[in-house]
Amino acid sequence: MSISQPNENILYIVLISVAATIGGFLFGFDSGVINGTYDGLSAAFNTTDLSGGFNIASMLLGCAIGALFAGVLADVLGRKTLLIISSVFFLVSAWGSGVSASSLEFVVYRILGGLAVGAASVMAPAYISEIAPARLRGRLVSIQQIAIIFGLFGAFVSNYALATYAGLSTDILWMGFEAWRWMFWVELLPAALFFLILFLIPESPRYLVLSQQFDKASIVLTKLYGASAAATLVHEIKDSIENKDTKPTIVDLIDKASHRVRPIVWVAIGLATFQQLVGINVVFYYGTVLWQAVGYSESDALLINVISASVSIAACLIAVKVIDKAGRKPLLVIGSVGMAIMLGLMVFAFMNSEFNTQTNKLVMGEMGMLALIAANAYVFFFNLSWGPVMWVMLGEMFPNKMRGSGLAVAGLAQWATNFAVIMLFPIMLASIGLAGAYGFYTLCAFVSIFFVIKYVQETKGRALEDMQG
Repeated sequence: MSISQPNENILYIVLISVAATIGGFLFGFDSGVINGTYDGLSAAFNTTDLSGGFNIASMLLGCAIGALFAGVLADVLGRKTLLIISSVFFLVSAWGSGVSASSLEFVVYRILGGLAVGAASVMAPAYISEIAPARLRGRLVSIQQIAIIFGLFGAFVSNYALATYAGLSTDILWMGFEAWRWMFWVELLPAALFFLILFLIPESPRYLVLSQQFDKASIVLTKLYGASAAATLVHEIKDSIENKDTKPTIVDLIDKASHRVRPIVWVAIGLATFQQLVGINVVFYYGTVLWQAVGYSESDALLINVISASVSIAACLIAVKVIDKAGRKPLLVIGSVGMAIMLGLMVFAFMNSEFNTQTNKLVMGEMGMLALIAANAYVFFFNLSWGPVMWVMLGEMFPNKMRGSGLAVAGLAQWATNFAVIMLFPIMLASIGLAGAYGFYTLCAFVSIFFVIKYVQETKGRALEDMQG
């Protein structure tokens, strides 16, 4: 739907969209909380660079699996049901990560959390896309990215406050437990809220049509758009689904004529992959390690994380305001150009700094401010563009029947790339240094400019039923 309906219940649509994006908040919190626990995990489990990197990246294995199966399970169980299941996993992971007595136990709980993050990361945008009118879809799906950044911000503020109150993240805080364990337990509050609120939102009307529940779909659409529009919308959704007697499957991603993967799937994989290859999650997962490596104290490094998250929120708010006017593709190009320049400046700053062999840290001097400004500008450009836009496009670019499967494959690619980037960063840091690692991210940002210009098609203002595979 690209035009306003007379009885459109916009307030209701916004409220249930916001409710769905609490999963995005938890996604961000889960990603950001690990940032302040690196020293605590290292001390508690006596980890090496490789095992420490795996402790941090282990969640991403669960994310990849959760994203891969989310689409298929959502087509069987429903979007809402899958989000409820993910909320339970968030609760279990938050508690277990804090009580873990060994690295193996910690990894198990983080993988469980990853399953929740992976499922929520693809299902929340899909759910919002399937209940929102086309003219507002970009803005409403972008709320997911704002929620992710607020989750990161919440984790960074919580980490900073708890570590400051305790003295260090490794010091005892309350009830005989170290501060880093409490950092994980804070997540129990929003996870419980997410679980309860999900029972108040409706199932996706497009899922209800896919599963032949036409009466229920009509009831939901009536609440969203009014009775006069509901019947028409049910008919439009039904007409957009080929082979109505069959359930959506992963095979839908293969073109029946050529027996090849549909081009739209490769474009989605490219979007998902480039979003991670620019290195954004190195900043969010290893921000404390990064800034300590260039000479900042743990407290200052945690505070810098808070500043970066604040910059991210500002960028996301701008993106929400302009995405349905400027379009998706222009924002991606602007973001890629801006990130490439800012990453290049960070590489320049790192290359022109001296390395202290006694402390194993860079002595940046005047270059420290350049690196700090460039890093925050880089974060700004990412959250103005690739952060929200990638999720918006994945949620809306696929035809109805292949949306679940397409999101699953793209989500798998996104999280697999995320895992590789996070796992390799400590190794890259030890071998080729910060300049080498960020040089690679700069190259990827530069290449992404041409990928967007050549392969990405604009989806602004188009109804989901008009999307072609």
